[in-house]
Amino acid sequence: MRIIGNDPSTPRQAQIVASGTLPSGVPVVVNSDGTVSVIASSSQALGSPGLYRISSIANGAAAAVYDDNSQKVVIVFTDNSSQNLKAVVGTVSGTSISFGSEVVIAAQGYPAKAAYDANAQKIVVVFDNQAVVGTVSGTSISFGSIVTYTSGGGSASDYDVTYDANAQKVVIGYLDVSSYGVAVVGTVSGTSISFGTPVVHLYNQATNNSIVYDANAQKFVIFYTDQGNTTYGRAVVGTVSGTSISFGSTVVFESAQSDSISACYDANAQKTVTGYRLSNSDGKAVVGTVSGTSISFGTSVVYASNAFASSSVYDPTAKKVIIGYQDTSDSYAGDLIVGTVSGTSISFDSPIAFDSDRADKQSAIYDVNAQKVVISYRVSSEGTYVVFAPASTTLTSENYIGTAATGAPSGTGAKINLKGAVDENQSGLTAGQSYYVQTDGTLGTTPADPSVFAGTAVAANKLIVKG
Repeated sequence: MRIIGNDPSTPRQAQIVASGTLPSGVPVVVNSDGTVSVIASSSQALGSPGLYRISSIANGAAAAVYDDNSQKVVIVFTDNSSQNLKAVVGTVSGTSISFGSEVVIAAQGYPAKAAYDANAQKIVVVFDNQAVVGTVSGTSISFGSIVTYTSGGGSASDYDVTYDANAQKVVIGYLDVSSYGVAVVGTVSGTSISFGTPVVHLYNQATNNSIVYDANAQKFVIFYTDQGNTTYGRAVVGTVSGTSISFGSTVVFESAQSDSISACYDANAQKTVTGYRLSNSDGKAVVGTVSGTSISFGTSVVYASNAFASSSVYDPTAKKVIIGYQDTSDSYAGDLIVGTVSGTSISFDSPIAFDSDRADKQSAIYDVNAQKVVISYRVSSEGTYVVFAPASTTLTSENYIGTAATGAPSGTGAKINLKGAVDENQSGLTAGQSYYVQTDGTLGTTPADPSVFAGTAVAANKLIVKG
């Protein structure tokens, strides 16, 4: 970046490469690669509930997962009439999804969980004490051989699965046949998966498991209910080495009975966010910070006083956390709420209703290609989904640096008015009035969210930048 005009009497400007066309006078933000852009924004998008299966879905947890290689959504569910575990591939377009044909995974319909292995470019489906690798091709999916992941072939429950990008392995956290909290590492090779030796992190009942990978710390975290001791909400950090796992100390995130746990990782804040329910039906969320082999938590926040069975997902476009839940005060209808992490806390917007019917067994994922959140759930016996995107903006509380002094084509040097410069490319301003950058890139007299001070007008066409 080249600063122009070092004389204090000369307006401070900088020559910076434009990413996208810059009209003169517009507020600009600096990007992570050092270029500058106009502020981009989008409005909220919420589709109507749609079906991925018309009838006969079992009353057990289904799983949604995004396959980044094929840029498709995969939903795994149990066919209640045949008891087969099945999968279907979906393509998101706008706020709708089109689906391919159903594919049978196994002739037994346990609740399922799923994760995407970015190294192998496959999905891994977990059900009961078994796992299987899926390969998406077009609008269909095929599966390899089913493998048992538990020690001695014992049963498993309350399982969840995540992908550890540092180790390039999948990790399953579960409650084993001895009622211990256990985790195991899985290695995908081709269309098969093999497992290391399961490792106990809790010699007690670890129920309601939700497991998430923290990309900043390069660790995974298991959130669970300590069912055999106080029923408090607890968490433990795990480190993968080869095909084994070591654990840090257990930490309490809620000193009260906690269930319906669902965690995600906020890549912008570099924090975990855990949604859960208290026994009084309060839906709460808490922000976690991983340091070394431990995790600490901020103050938990009630996002709804009537929440049940939450699903949590991070939207990297909007840089928001979305929690889906059932509104117990409204016949368990489907609601969602958008949260913003700041430091070790999280704040929430108003709830948004997405289905007036009872929305059971929710599973939420983010479709990177479509830049939308997909929530799959069950209404009566029908497999249902909804597509959602919160309002988004590229403006943050930190990235505004000034206004474009002159227009510039994309890829060329743009002259930018920095702090203290006088921008003479405005119109309709009121002298003496403070102006704030709006989320759509315009100027306004009231702060937006985030609140970014643009400068003070000294004439109808002049603004002292951040003045």
